[in-house]
Amino acid sequence: MRLQGCVFSSFSKLAAGFLSSASSRRKHVCLLSQSANIMAEEAKKLAAYAAVDNHVQNNQVVGVGSGSTIVYAVDRLAERVRQEKLNIVCVPTSFQARQLILQHGLTLSDLDRHPELDVAIDGADEVDAELTLIKGGGGCLTQEKIVAGCAKHFIVIADYRKDSKALGQQWKKGVPIEVIPMAYVPVSRAIAKRFGGEANLRMAVSKAGPVVTDNSNFILDWKFERAENWKEVNTAIKMIPGVVETGLFVGMAERAYFGMEDGTVQVRDPSVN
Repeated sequence: MRLQGCVFSSFSKLAAGFLSSASSRRKHVCLLSQSANIMAEEAKKLAAYAAVDNHVQNNQVVGVGSGSTIVYAVDRLAERVRQEKLNIVCVPTSFQARQLILQHGLTLSDLDRHPELDVAIDGADEVDAELTLIKGGGGCLTQEKIVAGCAKHFIVIADYRKDSKALGQQWKKGVPIEVIPMAYVPVSRAIAKRFGGEANLRMAVSKAGPVVTDNSNFILDWKFERAENWKEVNTAIKMIPGVVETGLFVGMAERAYFGMEDGTVQVRDPSVN
């Protein structure tokens, strides 16, 4: 019995040590993850502040993008409006952007009243070396592209994780494509047949069924297999009946600001051919 007790005691100590070690490793991983998240948020803020400071002036109409990075841009915009008494009119790209504008007490407008914008500032899911973008991770791609297309200057803000030499290196969720609900199956099949990969219906997280956009449409996420001529691909996909818009922004961005890990801001302009 004493031998059994000794063995059991040793096993208990070993198990306790193992659990303690596992718990310590989990805490370490958690702390690293929290540190990375804090660093990324600070990088977003740096990029957003730089873009607003460099591209927003008095008496402008400003297109306000969507997503997590744009929150910092609206913070800075509202701060400058208060401090500098700027006359700024804001046009949103989504319900989220509209709420941000109202919450900060900024002047809200739309494309009916202001069809031409001085500048639009928006985030991106990925930016390649030529400033071709993947957008639409938040489901607002169509209105984002409309607003960007109405702006004299389209400025992109992002953190270092969104910077790629080629699309698909960082962003692994595919190219978002907004589609009319009744067409999602034939559009998905047409994309896969012509370009390869898979175009899957994006499912919602906090509701049953698919994600529904601000325009009451569905979203397909096309996971492509290789780099493409994105201008040609964008045009070809848009020609498929049922496609509303793609998350490929080709030749639209004038400049991108990346907040970096070391606290600097990297600026990228499109290459001149």
